[in-house]
Amino acid sequence: MNIKQAKEQIQNAMTAYFTKDERGNYIIPMHKQRPIFLMGPPGIGKTAIMEQVAAELGVGMLSYSMTHHTRQSALGLPYIEHKTYGDKEYAVSEYTMSEIIASIYDLMEETGIKEGILFLDEINCVSETLAPIMLQFLQYKVFGRHRVPEGWVVVTAGNPPEYNNSVREFDIVTWDRLKRVDVEPDFDVWKEYAYKTGVHPAVITYLDIRKNDFYKIESTIDGKRFVTARGWDDLSQMIALYEHHGLTIDEDLVGQYLQDSKIAKNFAVYYDLFNKYRSDYQIEEILAGNTTEEIKERAGSAGFDERLSLIGLLLDAVTDEVKTIINGKKELEQLMQILKQFRVHVSKAGVQPFAVLETLKTEELKKLDYGRKAGSLSIEKQAQTLSVIDILDQYLDLIVTESDGMNAFALLKMDFDNRVKQLKQSGQEKGILLENLFLFVEEVFNGGHELLIVVTELTTNPYTAKYISEYGCEKYFAHNQELLFYERQKKLMQNIQELNLGDIELLQS
Repeated sequence: MNIKQAKEQIQNAMTAYFTKDERGNYIIPMHKQRPIFLMGPPGIGKTAIMEQVAAELGVGMLSYSMTHHTRQSALGLPYIEHKTYGDKEYAVSEYTMSEIIASIYDLMEETGIKEGILFLDEINCVSETLAPIMLQFLQYKVFGRHRVPEGWVVVTAGNPPEYNNSVREFDIVTWDRLKRVDVEPDFDVWKEYAYKTGVHPAVITYLDIRKNDFYKIESTIDGKRFVTARGWDDLSQMIALYEHHGLTIDEDLVGQYLQDSKIAKNFAVYYDLFNKYRSDYQIEEILAGNTTEEIKERAGSAGFDERLSLIGLLLDAVTDEVKTIINGKKELEQLMQILKQFRVHVSKAGVQPFAVLETLKTEELKKLDYGRKAGSLSIEKQAQTLSVIDILDQYLDLIVTESDGMNAFALLKMDFDNRVKQLKQSGQEKGILLENLFLFVEEVFNGGHELLIVVTELTTNPYTAKYISEYGCEKYFAHNQELLFYERQKKLMQNIQELNLGDIELLQS
């Protein structure tokens, strides 16, 4: 299955494992909860989806690579304890608490989060001395004498033997205690993640053209050559930072992340072309509806790769604009919940509104701090909370001299209502960008294959899809209907061909 399907399987399992009965007991007791084992090639996003699952469920997350652990760090250090059995004293071997188990208790004490995910990566590549300990842990969730705390679910991951010479094969007894999920790389699924996390448009459009370069591992005389999803993601972040600082992006840099010389060279060449298109085509002018005839003629006569790059640049620009609306709405929704609490508190007599708001801001800072430490807040949610805290700072200045609680609330509500109005107006204005995008593609490409690409990408991209669902776009809905009709027609033709094939086989028999 692909990584998106694997994430859904894990979320469903987590939901089941965290379910309690009316007395507050877990319906599936911990010793009956099978650890999940994610089996898949390196660099396809196994750790990333676990972070997403923890953030979306609001539980803690601790991650360890087991190849970095020894028997002592995992099991704990031995010491001698003297115990009396009957009338005789014995020296008994005991173990200090495992570093891994102790870190769970530390996190719970620090953040107050009592449920979480313990993610152990490269579980089937441990050292020979650690292997028996890990097999026992997978079966009983115990390191030495210390068990994983109740409320913490164990998820593990590993690579198939063809990708790692250190892999140890589990026996049937161990496999029979694991919930195995096999994962394979899938570019189309990764692209949804890429849009959401802001992967560089040069990376996305290059891989749209050369999907086979997305994930590749092969052995050669000179050693391993490989390109992974992690490599593309990390390269994208570095490109963005290099561009910000005006640093040169060349084949040497690309080769540090894409460790296949041919693919690295091809992408470096494409990146230079992509930048040329970004310079030559006036993206802002196109989206503003002010395209020159020269630009239209060039785009119309361009090769497919150049057309796809241009569409990628246009979609990236639109995404950046609508993302501000979607994120802005989330910020206002979070702010509204805080203002509701503020109103409840200041409606009581003798309460100082400034002190109340300062307390609410402190609570948001604590949630942010605890969420970061526990891994229960996504990067997106952290950025959202920081923006809300900035607004709360402005609100504190707004009511610093106001002693009446309801007057203070009225001031904050007035500002909040203005923010909502401005966001709504800005959201409607962004619709012009989409309309101009469609007008350009219709005119220049005569409603060809490029139009289907635009509709598909707007649907796949979570930001543009969310924006269109809330603000609408007549041209999108019209062309989407055409696309659906085309897909239905294609499916019908496939069915007809299958029927014809069946008739032929029947006649031959």
